[in-house]
Amino acid sequence: MNRREFITNAAAAGLLLPLAGGLGGHAFAASRSRLLPVPLRKGDTVALVSPSSATDERINLQLPREVMEALGFKVKTGAHYGSRYGHLAGTDAERAGDINTAFADPEVRAVIALRGGSGAARLLPLLDYEAIRANPKALLGYSDITALHCAIHAQTGLVTFHGPNGTGSWNRFNADQFRRVFFERELVEYRNLVEAGDELVARRNRTLTITGGRARGELVGGNLAVLSALAGSPYLPDFRGRILFLEDVSEAPYRVDRMLTTLKLMGALDGIAGFIFGECTDCDPGGGYGSLTLDQIFDDHIRPLGVPAYRGAMIGHIRQQFIVPVGGRVEMDADAGSFRLLEPVFQAG
Repeated sequence: MNRREFITNAAAAGLLLPLAGGLGGHAFAASRSRLLPVPLRKGDTVALVSPSSATDERINLQLPREVMEALGFKVKTGAHYGSRYGHLAGTDAERAGDINTAFADPEVRAVIALRGGSGAARLLPLLDYEAIRANPKALLGYSDITALHCAIHAQTGLVTFHGPNGTGSWNRFNADQFRRVFFERELVEYRNLVEAGDELVARRNRTLTITGGRARGELVGGNLAVLSALAGSPYLPDFRGRILFLEDVSEAPYRVDRMLTTLKLMGALDGIAGFIFGECTDCDPGGGYGSLTLDQIFDDHIRPLGVPAYRGAMIGHIRQQFIVPVGGRVEMDADAGSFRLLEPVFQAG
């Protein structure tokens, strides 16, 4: 079964669950109280794990270690960090075991995903959520790691962090984001870096308001394709009263439309407080009779909700990206195209 067949089947299962609960039911995990991870300092030990696809070059196992050391950490790697099982970085039991071990290890203060790809959703029934709840630590990664963010937040309430994977670009912007969020524990304002360059008017990193206004709530979300594939499972957080952020890569607009339709039909968009879309990288329509534009898709699915919404945030498969706390409480301003943390996302100390 390929990725898109899996998403289609999962979405179909998600449509049935609200019906089982009667009209107005919602296919979400029960909400849990928010749980903050322990703070990080230079000199701490972090674990590098590989929950998704295997790497194709040994250098991609070495570089993330060097990045973490350059940030000031000691590094442990999972026992199956460099393993391969088909396209995956080891069997499901091996990959889940490395995550469970990292959370249970008293020396480890944070867990960093090596890369995305696919396969993280296969691990969700194998994770030790009680151990994760008892040992709250920051988890960092994006793309396929959305499955872990959603499941861990749904099952434990733990705040995790959507941001660069170990093999991603650790350019100056991303490294600065990491220091501000993790070391300085700043109440960050997430506002796009907009520079005109030699253009009369800036073109890159522009935001576009869908519906104006301000909203407050906890952030939930991540990669749209991965998140929508959790429809009908106990690993999808409740979106009601929250600000939903999404991004994607290499998805034709008709597939973005289909995935948002899935969320709409299962009730996931009902009651959200606000909406932020990052980048949809390489999401151009193909040939043929034409396509809905992304603007039209957001007008159809998001604008009728009547909640503050904007697109273009620096979230997603881009070189410079925000580190976004999943579960962090924020205020968004859809007219300004920004959001800011209202409360700390780490334990005191």
